[in-house]
Amino acid sequence: MSSEPPPGSGQQPPEDDPFRKQPPPSGGSGSPYGEQPPYGGQPPPPSGGGPYGGGGYPADPLAGMPPLADSGKRTLARIIDMILVGVVVWLLTWGFGVTEYDVDADDVEYSKSFVQSLIAALLFIGYDTYMTVRTGQTLGKKLLNLRVANLDNGATPSVQTALIRAAVLWIPFAFCCACVWTAICGGWSFFDRPYKQGLHDKSAKTVVVSTNA
Repeated sequence: MSSEPPPGSGQQPPEDDPFRKQPPPSGGSGSPYGEQPPYGGQPPPPSGGGPYGGGGYPADPLAGMPPLADSGKRTLARIIDMILVGVVVWLLTWGFGVTEYDVDADDVEYSKSFVQSLIAALLFIGYDTYMTVRTGQTLGKKLLNLRVANLDNGATPSVQTALIRAAVLWIPFAFCCACVWTAICGGWSFFDRPYKQGLHDKSAKTVVVSTNA
């Protein structure tokens, strides 16, 4: 005998991702945010003019998702992550005798500086990618009730998406322009409209939303 439920039993297969967008509520404006736009008074982009070209979105991409995260909270979450991973980087480089640079008479060991940067890049990228794929949250984001989501469907990002996002954020940070790049890449969300995306979000087509709204 077949184990499938009979037609009309009302059983539905479980969703693969609990964070996927939910259908808008029936009645009213059809938006989970009510009559007010969810991104600081900015209307969603018109149909045919999406932020990435190619025809745009037929409707508000954020419909069915929680509201966008506050950029200040995003910055604080990033600082928490930088401190946590930075401590691990320092312990590893100190334990293996790899300091930022060593001066011996007139010689500077720049190779050690490169090794430290490589370790930092790998740890930051690995940490960010793993945590984002697992739950959409790094430890900093979890503490502040934030989450990374795909812009198109609200789901937790895939490995490829999370890796792209992490690489854009952390490779320049580790090798050349830590403070400047962090300010530009992450600070972009303070001015970006309508999705409050950092440059790493734009590269991966993700947004950061609040989980306690």
